[in-house]
Amino acid sequence: MKRTRRNHGATFKAQVALAAVKGDKTLAELAEQFSVHPTQITEWKQQLVGRAADVFGGTKPPSEAPDLKTLHAKIGQLALENDFLEGALIKAGLLSAKR
Repeated sequence: MKRTRRNHGATFKAQVALAAVKGDKTLAELAEQFSVHPTQITEWKQQLVGRAADVFGGTKPPSEAPDLKTLHAKIGQLALENDFLEGALIKAGLLSAKR
């Protein structure tokens, strides 16, 4: 019988990771207590430790604001290509000119 995949919420992950960081119990004990694989606990612990500074406003991920000039240039290029291809298809008789 196949076991369905479990999706754990952020609160549960944080609880397990904090228990792992405390170090009161071994990974095997935590895995048994929370019914999660020890490798998963280790991964969540590493994520918690790696992003701990973000909680206190240390490092923020760079916000990627799109460059409007680049986007407008791309839109113009794509519009030009569409017009060119439409004309070529009409000449080849593959597209109706009534469009």
